[in-house]
Amino acid sequence: MDLKQIDAAAWRTLGEAAGDPQAEFRYLTLCTVDAARRPQARTLVLRQVDSVMRTLTFHTDVRSPKWQEMMANPQVTVLGYALQTRLQLRLQGRVELYAQDSDIALAAWSRLPAHTRKTYSGEPPGEETESEPQVAMPALTGEAGRPHFGVVVIRVSELDWYQLQRDNNQRVLLTYSTDGTLASGQRITP
Repeated sequence: MDLKQIDAAAWRTLGEAAGDPQAEFRYLTLCTVDAARRPQARTLVLRQVDSVMRTLTFHTDVRSPKWQEMMANPQVTVLGYALQTRLQLRLQGRVELYAQDSDIALAAWSRLPAHTRKTYSGEPPGEETESEPQVAMPALTGEAGRPHFGVVVIRVSELDWYQLQRDNNQRVLLTYSTDGTLASGQRITP
C-alpha cells in the first residue's frame, strides 16, 4: 500500500470502530500527563470519528482527573492495537473540551441511552468509597448526571501506523495540517 492508502485505511478502520462495539479499535488508550508530570493512561470508548477533520471523539466525566489533566495540558496521545490484524495506531494531537452547556455536549448527551446517562450520576471518579457498587441505582436518574458529562474531541496532528508482520514489520508516520489534510508521510524504521 502507498502512504495515501495507508492513511485512508487507518481512518476508515477508526470510523468503523466508532460505530461497532465489537471492533478492535472501539476501546482506545488515552494518555495524558498529570500535575506531577507523570504519564497517565486509561481506556475510553471511541464515540465518533471525522476522517476529514482528523478528529476522534470520546465522552468522560468532567470531575475526573483526566479532564483536569487535559485542561492543564491539551497535548495527548491515543493508542490502539488490533490483535487480529496486528496493527497498532498511535495518534497524537490536541484536545478540545466541551462541558455540559456546550452545544456539542448537549447534542452528545441527547443521544445517550438512559443506562449510560446514569454512569455520570454517581460520585466523582477516583473518590474513595466504603461500599461495593450497587447493581441498580434506583434513586439516580439519568438527568442528574448531565452536569458531569463532557465531550473530548482530539484533533489529530500525527498518526504513527505500525503493522506487525512475521518477517516484514512496517511503520509509517503521517502528519496532518490544522485543516485535516495530509501534510506529509514517510516510511520509518519499525
